[in-house]
Amino acid sequence: MRLSIFSLSVMTVLVAAPAFATVVGVNTAAQAITADRIATLPPEAQPAWRAYLDRSVAQMAADRAALAAEGTPGDFVPVKMRGDSEKTMPLDRASDWYATPEARHIADVILSFQTPAGGWSKNQSRDGALRVPGQPWAGDNNSHFAAPGDFDTARDEHWHYVGTLDNDATITELQFLARVITALPGADGQPYRTAFARGAAYLFNAQLPNGGWPQVWPLEGGYHDAITFNDDALVHAAELMSDIASGTGDYAFVPEATRQQAAEARDRAIACILTTQVMVNGHRTVWGQQHDALTELPVAARNFEPDALSSAESASLLVYLMKLPDPSPEIVAAVHDGVNWLHEVALHDVVWTDGGDKAAGRRLIASPGAPDLWARYYVATTGKPIFGDRDKTLHDDVNEISVERRNGYAWFNTAPRKVFKAYAKWSLVHPQAAQ
Repeated sequence: MRLSIFSLSVMTVLVAAPAFATVVGVNTAAQAITADRIATLPPEAQPAWRAYLDRSVAQMAADRAALAAEGTPGDFVPVKMRGDSEKTMPLDRASDWYATPEARHIADVILSFQTPAGGWSKNQSRDGALRVPGQPWAGDNNSHFAAPGDFDTARDEHWHYVGTLDNDATITELQFLARVITALPGADGQPYRTAFARGAAYLFNAQLPNGGWPQVWPLEGGYHDAITFNDDALVHAAELMSDIASGTGDYAFVPEATRQQAAEARDRAIACILTTQVMVNGHRTVWGQQHDALTELPVAARNFEPDALSSAESASLLVYLMKLPDPSPEIVAAVHDGVNWLHEVALHDVVWTDGGDKAAGRRLIASPGAPDLWARYYVATTGKPIFGDRDKTLHDDVNEISVERRNGYAWFNTAPRKVFKAYAKWSLVHPQAAQ
């Protein structure tokens, strides 16, 4: 993907302002995948995207009809919402544990909350009560901060994240089911094999024509329709595709046809990673947190999350690319350039701390000799950090955003360190070509 100084989105709203101004821009909302937007694509690209959108619309209607057909639910225990729901589906137990009543109960809860489309919602404990007819498949994932015009306002507050890859959802459920299936190779494992097949089909159906995955499918609109690198959603999906394609270990039960589909899905995901790496003035940089599905340019998510380059997500993408066997010249070049960019934008001699005064909030302060830090977001054309607030304003100084956002968001990270560690060995086998 090519980006010039004249073709920015959030970066285009960087306004000319006096030196003392604290607001350097205003965040703009991501666009949904729509028929009108598809009509602007090259003619040869339109059929695949129209088919994809039609499939999503039909699946959404089918999902809603299925819930309505179940009727009004009786009494049920509300699903327990938790941000670390993956911990209720442990993947690190001894293999024989996955045949125990405890593991099978978790698997049964997973089956009961599988949507008609085949996916799962997020932030739900899987070790509680089974879903009952009429009970929604998704809990309350609505933002408590959302107001009219907020980027995070659900199109339908009662139908939100009904099938998602966000927060490791769907991927973790499938990984857990694979372990249970492996522990129950006979008739007892058949319901779980059926659910796994439906879940794999969900991922195949949700994959965008360009090889990415949206955050939510069937499509929900806004930034949920974007190619989602956030929280490593695409990386985790691609890794699962590789596991399924291998037909080994916990995935030895997978039929050959599904393995082949998974291999093709993984290859398309890798191609998407390569085509979305942002180019500035002919040079590769890294990736955004999410990219518009049609333009493949970085787009905003929540009010305070700009359409900028993202260091943490890019670090995960680079580590993933370095794990691939027999990388192509395109992959090798992408890794070298991405690693070089991370080196260039490191922040030196600063720390991110509240200094013991939580009321005053975290601040970025000078600290000679401190280990390097990386901002979460960088303006692509300048390589300078950018920070957002809940009112959609963008700032070039994190110390000038609200205390609530300074304390409540990971504006800085050290994720590139894992990249440099892997790169030290990888680059010996795949040296950078002479410029």
